[in-house]
Order: sequence, then structure tokens, then C-alpha cells
Amino acid sequence: MIGHRGAKGHIAENTLESISAALSLGADAIEIDVFRCKSGELVVFHDHTLERLTNGVGLVEEHSYAELSQLLVQKTYRIPLLSEVLSLLQGKVFLNIELKGADTALPLHVLLNCKTHAFHWNPSNLVVSSFLHDELADLRKLDPGIAIGVLTEEDPLLIIDFAKSLDAVSIHPYYRNLITGNAALLKQLGFRIYPWTVNEPNEIKRMLSLGVDGIISDYPELVQLYAMES
Repeated sequence: MIGHRGAKGHIAENTLESISAALSLGADAIEIDVFRCKSGELVVFHDHTLERLTNGVGLVEEHSYAELSQLLVQKTYRIPLLSEVLSLLQGKVFLNIELKGADTALPLHVLLNCKTHAFHWNPSNLVVSSFLHDELADLRKLDPGIAIGVLTEEDPLLIIDFAKSLDAVSIHPYYRNLITGNAALLKQLGFRIYPWTVNEPNEIKRMLSLGVDGIISDYPELVQLYAMES
């Protein structure tokens, strides 16, 4: 039960409030997105630009955190630092960090390794995913043991060779491209499967029938409901 950007279906995505809501709705895992902002911090935000979600304009990566911290997300919330999310979660649930922007691998590596005790994070309770192959490759060089997941919008079988080259633990496919045949092969090869973003009841049920390891959803309570029924 992976809350997509927290509980995106209920509260403004990638905010501390949305993450807290996902936990209260029964999510036992959280998926968030990170960019490296101009002043070097990792901020939790999905879009490359600010216009859709905030009262700011321009690229997230071209603003300092001092500037980003003054903006409002959906007129109410603020953009959190990744360190704030880690402090909130305290390693209590599984966390999927998606690297959205360039130059995110190194600051993530530094943050996780410098703040292990403060955040109480357990390496077995974390996976770092991305569509950005270079960032994943950089992260693997920095940390041979960190769990990596490869995101794909295509047939997940097309990403297997790259996933193997990184010793990835999981593949995160677009749910519409996950079917009985490729799901069975991924599992046979030892990959965990975390499809995204699954909100419709019939598709949640279909994913459960394929034996996936987690379902990324804007409505984690629906995943909980149908998982209990299956």
C-alpha cells in the first residue's frame, strides 16, 4: 500500500500533510519525488516547474530553498525538504524516493549516510527509483548496497538488462503495461514489482492478481481494502 506522493488523492501532493494523511489511511509505504534546488538541498516536489502547484514561477532547480520555502503549495502548504520527510517518518514505513532531477544521486547519498541515526532509516525499508538512468548509475557507484528500482513507462521487459546492470531490486512499471506474462518473468528473475499509479478498483484488483509486491496509488486506502478482500 504505497501512498503516491503521500495521499495525492486527498491532500496536496508531496507535502508533509499529505504524507501524514497517507499513513492515517493505512499506507505502509510512501512514494515521494526529489529535486536538488539551487542552494543544494533536496526538496520534495514532483514537477520541474512551479506553476501547476504553487504561487511561484520557473524551474524548481533554479530557486534556492530560501525562495522555495516562501511559496505555497495549492495556496496552503509548503514545499518540504527531504530531511523533513525522513524526520517525520523516522524509518517506520517503507519509503520510495524517486530522483526527478539531475545531480540528485550525490546529495541523497550524503544525506542518507550522514543522518542515519537521526532519521532511524533502515536500508531494507528504502528503495530509490528513477527514470533517469544516469542518476541511478551514479548512485550505484556511490553506494553498492543501496536498493535501486528502475521506473519505466514501456514494457518492463525492455528494462531488464539495465536493471540487471545496476543490480536493481525492483522494477516500477506503468500498470497498463504490466500483464500476466511479463509480471511472471520479472518475478522469476527475482525483481520486486511496484506498478504506478493505480487508482481504479478493477486495476488494483488486477495488480493484486499478478502478485505484485506493492501498489503505488493516490488512494492507499483502496489498495488496503482490496488487498484484504483478495
